[in-house]
Amino acid sequence: MPERIDYDAKIPNNVNLADDRRLQRALEGWQPKFMNWWGEMGPTLQTHGVYLRTAVSVGREGWAHFDHVNVPDYRWGIFLAERDPDRRIAFGEHAGEPVWQQVPGEYRADLQRLIVIQGDTEPASVEQQRLLGLTAPSLYDLRNLFQVNVEEGRHLWAMVYLLHAYFGREGRDEAEGLLLRNSGSPDAPRILGAFNEETADWLAFFMFTYFTDRDGKYQLGTLKESSFDPLSRTCEFMLKEEAHHMFVGTTGVDRVVQRSADLIREHDTLDIASHGGIPLDIIQRYLNFHYTVSLDLFGSETSTNAANYYTAGLKGRWQETRRKDDHKLTDDSRDLDRPNGDGTWTSDELQAILLLNLDLRGEYTADCQTGVNRWNKILADADLDFRFKLPHPGFNREVGINSGHHITPDGNIVDEATWEASRHRWLPTAEDLTFVRSLMHPVYERGKIASWVAPPRQGINGKPFDYEYVHLT
Repeated sequence: MPERIDYDAKIPNNVNLADDRRLQRALEGWQPKFMNWWGEMGPTLQTHGVYLRTAVSVGREGWAHFDHVNVPDYRWGIFLAERDPDRRIAFGEHAGEPVWQQVPGEYRADLQRLIVIQGDTEPASVEQQRLLGLTAPSLYDLRNLFQVNVEEGRHLWAMVYLLHAYFGREGRDEAEGLLLRNSGSPDAPRILGAFNEETADWLAFFMFTYFTDRDGKYQLGTLKESSFDPLSRTCEFMLKEEAHHMFVGTTGVDRVVQRSADLIREHDTLDIASHGGIPLDIIQRYLNFHYTVSLDLFGSETSTNAANYYTAGLKGRWQETRRKDDHKLTDDSRDLDRPNGDGTWTSDELQAILLLNLDLRGEYTADCQTGVNRWNKILADADLDFRFKLPHPGFNREVGINSGHHITPDGNIVDEATWEASRHRWLPTAEDLTFVRSLMHPVYERGKIASWVAPPRQGINGKPFDYEYVHLT
């Protein structure tokens, strides 16, 4: 598997596509459909060049090139991380055997389903964010939006390659379906609920790239452990690109919190809405919403499907090879907290292999807490007493054992009337959304930025903040 990427090919790749003419023709047939989808569902803002990162290699060093690119001319392609010829299966009933270079017949349907679900999330976020370019707070932020969008489009290519190369006619049909479903469509919505939510303002975009893209990191991390080696290497390279998306979210919320803290100190009031800032309680409500809809993406806490995927070697745990157990989990157990109708909690001891979704969700929650700690440090450094909190994992849930219960951010189980009476304190209200959207005016002058967000500490690839990241005229 070559490290360098062949950019002379019609579809850039490092999978020797030229050696498989049938596959090449099939993917070249899908390419114009992708471009039609991008034209209809991609960014609406017309530009004349965006300072973008383009992958030129899959090695550890110097894998990306930066330059201004006309977005429709971006070279989407197929890139897999280098193959380890000695790699062996790390978990499940096949542990110790060589990893698979082809799809085993008995796992074909399950592997195809896992790839389709992952593939369905990639174009969804592009669709959710298609209007944001019209209200970017700076050229720096506009550039980051386009970077996220083009790489999510490439991640779609990554999954489509696997479907075309390894799943025959059914895979090609599924690849077509990835372009036919659309975020929020009443007739053909995206498969997972969070990818049908609106991303209508930039605070929502920063929360999405912090919380929802972080879910993507953990899902890709479990697929990277897969015994199906092409899927593993595909996800390994996707994780490299995904890191920037989470950087956009982390530093984006940093900058919103910093600007709000500065305005609070300047005007000696938490009510900074009239001064062009976003009050801290609104930021907390956005955090509550985006964190909890992202928790739903982990699925039900107990899952026989996840257990079967693990036993078969299709999908591992986060950092599977670093775990200090038998990697089979048939004799291990852990506790699951379950809400009761009488307002109490029960702790059940279950087989660990049935709680793999809970295990992954726990890793994710710990990671999310690091962001909350960052944002609280900004407030502490400004001598402000307000502190952000992750809500209880049972709060505002549509999936799993907590759905159907009314659980407060502190973890108290209450009746529906009590919950609804306080809903406006916990989740963004219509007034919150209207207010935040009222701040969303585009700022396209070099070195300028909107009133509600602080400038970044540093630019992209060593460039200053006032660099012309996007050519608009």
